[in-house]
Amino acid sequence: MVIVKTFISWNRNAAAWLERQFPGIFGAPSYKAELERRIAHDIERLRPSAILEAGGIDRPLLERGIGFIYIGLDIEERPDCYNIYDRFLVQSIEQPIDVEADMLISITLMEHVPDNRAAARAMYLALRPGGAMHHYIPSKWHPYSMALRLVGPVLQKRLIPHLRPSAVGVTGYPAFFDHCSPSDMAKLFREQGFEQVDVMSFYRASDYFAFLLPAYLFVALFENLCAVRNWRFFCSGFVISATKPLTSKSEGMLPC
Repeated sequence: MVIVKTFISWNRNAAAWLERQFPGIFGAPSYKAELERRIAHDIERLRPSAILEAGGIDRPLLERGIGFIYIGLDIEERPDCYNIYDRFLVQSIEQPIDVEADMLISITLMEHVPDNRAAARAMYLALRPGGAMHHYIPSKWHPYSMALRLVGPVLQKRLIPHLRPSAVGVTGYPAFFDHCSPSDMAKLFREQGFEQVDVMSFYRASDYFAFLLPAYLFVALFENLCAVRNWRFFCSGFVISATKPLTSKSEGMLPC
């Protein structure tokens, strides 16, 4: 086991060195920075009275007490949740939400939702007319996402402490990737009645393969090719935003 840990450590250190030396090839543009930029822009534009963050648990994107009611939602709870948010709901995003919000946000949530059509419908109903939502969603056809589905959540939890020790306690949840591609999610949101659907793709998540340098190099080169060719099908993830119309014919579309 000591030999394996040493081997993995050497590979991760080598990958980190490559990223420092050649950030244009191995570095990863910050999807979180783009998500936060969009959220900040719409806070300024909308002056929301209530913001709902889904899946944030005790790692929220925002802070409470800065001019709006901050509502958290997750399928599980931790003691800090009731201090982090003004209000905290323990439920699935797929279920009807007893909330009226001006903005809805999430990060790395929707890949864990079995039925994102139901989630999109619940989000639509929870938003007030004119409200906006912003999400970052890992994409289902990136090599990491495909490997994750092949490995499964049980083996994944066993491997994480060895392959990605920094992610212990943060990841390892079952991932379904339902509609989790830029085109599928944009289409799904439009079907539910959302407008101004805007998608920005990101291509680099090779750090997931840093435990084995040849795999890291292969995935990084593949990601760069996809970015140059704008092959969104293979992107690592995407920030997606959408707006609920000021007037709508129906409160949420029926499932197709």
